[in-house]
Amino acid sequence: MTGGKTQLRELLERAGLEVVGHGRVDGVCPAAVAWRPVVSANAVPTVAVRYDRPGQVAELNRQWHRLAVQHGVFDDSGEFLISVAGHGRGSPEDGGWTRVRLAGRWDLAGVLGERGGRPEFVTMSPDGATVLGATSEEYEVWLIAVDHFPAWVESWAEALARECPQARESGWQAVTRWKTASQRLRSAWREGLALNPAAPASVLLRLFDVEEGDRLPGESRLIHRELPDEVVEAWISHPAPRVRKLLAERWTLTAEQRERLLDEPDPRLRRFFTIAAAHQGSPLTEATFARLVADPSIEVRAEVALHRDLPPRHLVTLADDEEPAVRRAACGPAWPHLEPGIRTSLTADPDPGVRAEAILLTHTAVPMPVSVFATLSDDGERHRAARECLLSGELGDALARSTDRETRRAAAGNPDLAPHLVAELARDPDPAVRWTVWVRPDLSEEERARVPVEFDPEAYCRPLPWVLALQGDEEAMRRCASSAHPLVRRSAACAKNLPPDVVELLARDEDRVVRLFLAENCAQAPAEVLLEMCRTWDGYSSARFPDHPEFPRHNALRLADDPEPRMRRLALEDPAATADLVERFSRDPAEDVRWHALRDPRLTPASVIRLLDDPCGFIREAAAGDPRLTTGALAPLLHDATIAASAAANPAIPEHVMHHLMDRKPPVTN
Repeated sequence: MTGGKTQLRELLERAGLEVVGHGRVDGVCPAAVAWRPVVSANAVPTVAVRYDRPGQVAELNRQWHRLAVQHGVFDDSGEFLISVAGHGRGSPEDGGWTRVRLAGRWDLAGVLGERGGRPEFVTMSPDGATVLGATSEEYEVWLIAVDHFPAWVESWAEALARECPQARESGWQAVTRWKTASQRLRSAWREGLALNPAAPASVLLRLFDVEEGDRLPGESRLIHRELPDEVVEAWISHPAPRVRKLLAERWTLTAEQRERLLDEPDPRLRRFFTIAAAHQGSPLTEATFARLVADPSIEVRAEVALHRDLPPRHLVTLADDEEPAVRRAACGPAWPHLEPGIRTSLTADPDPGVRAEAILLTHTAVPMPVSVFATLSDDGERHRAARECLLSGELGDALARSTDRETRRAAAGNPDLAPHLVAELARDPDPAVRWTVWVRPDLSEEERARVPVEFDPEAYCRPLPWVLALQGDEEAMRRCASSAHPLVRRSAACAKNLPPDVVELLARDEDRVVRLFLAENCAQAPAEVLLEMCRTWDGYSSARFPDHPEFPRHNALRLADDPEPRMRRLALEDPAATADLVERFSRDPAEDVRWHALRDPRLTPASVIRLLDDPCGFIREAAAGDPRLTTGALAPLLHDATIAASAAANPAIPEHVMHHLMDRKPPVTN
């Protein structure tokens, strides 16, 4: 009996069940957990009805309803959860459950089975407290009721946690007896092994045994995880270009390893590796730089010109390259190292892009007249000149009074623009132009206050670069921290280190974002600010606050009963927190609290096993990868396709079992 959601809904409707809403269920354990006491070899029936009993189906329905009422399967609205064998048991999307209620005429025993009167289903109260299942044995149908189901799960986990060495060995023997596996399982194992921190080089090397065009298992994980040198060497020399290409993102390659990677015969791939190295500022050997500068590929030479560590002599060589694209790329980085004659020749270069770059660089030291500005044909070049170049008086007037908004905006950001023009642009009708003036570093507090801008305190903002550049100047930081303008204060709060008086001032700032930036960036952020942000900030950085050296760990235990889960979990940071608190938090109603308890080394193996059945999928996955699992708990997970990848990442798996998982073949089909 198999099928999708539509077929399941049709089956339930034939059985006289009304699907409530969309039938989705959250906050309870997966249905596979509730099936355990029903299909267990040690199961004892609450009621048994023989197949040859007259009116067997009607009797089964009557007994099921009696037990459901008696054991509290129905909630106040008559709703309950049901899982039918062969229809989504353990489905990760909904836990294998459907929320239903009885219609006017219903027949569970006659419909929910392979054939009438042979039912196979399990029901549970919506709060997960009671389970009532029906299963067909050899001569009779058993109805099995389990009250206090969470306690049953606890007992099951505790029993599974008691494992002797012989049981551990027999558990792995049970895994290695199987010689075949589905493609889905085999793929999941390889994905998990790519992340497994205990996987030795002999296992990791086998992950690279892929056909041309196939995806490398766990590629995003392999890129960033620590790997033995021999594995990296095998990756560099892999025959498939697509596999080698992934190494461009691996930041930890040594200069020598990257040298071999850049000895790539395919110029397109060589360019790709060069782009990555230049963008990341990756270390390269002198021999590598020299080879790339002389590379036959124009694109490679142009890309290596952008590497921050390229020696000046190579930049000078590239600035005189025969190809315009290379000269354009090298002109800017090479400019400080070029002789005056070479600079002059570049301003007359036959390529317009090279000429424009050289002209713009020339006029960072020499005022640009209107006649030179007129030679710039590209809007981007003209706006860059307005923003970065020294301007003659005539050109400055023309740009600041241009009818083009973007030109005026670029001029408003020019650090050398004449003060009277800055004052004019501060009254510009366009708000973007006024904003550009408002954030200039040379304005006094009074001048900044006179610029009419609308500042949205909730809008995303970046710190002002000129404020960050002053963070080594304590007096400048004091001025910025006491500014009347929130963006200046926010930028000051982004400094890595600040004097105590500046920290105190920013910690009392009325702008919440100032306090947030202080908590996110400053090594001296006060404990009370860190605690405030833990309570009020939901952003990605909130997870880092407890790692801050000033976080108030020694007083965190008082938060153990806080109504807010994000605060409650912080109690585990207190050195006085006990193993009992960890156990209590592993049963907390909030999934975030349970997840933090799972990460605590004091959590017992029995509780780790229990969390394999957690309602939350990411907690189940984390528990599957926990090395505290016993073999009896871990081994079956390797054959559950919904969680096999997380289980294969568990470092408790012996090396010979890892190899066995790699050896398993697809089933033979006729």
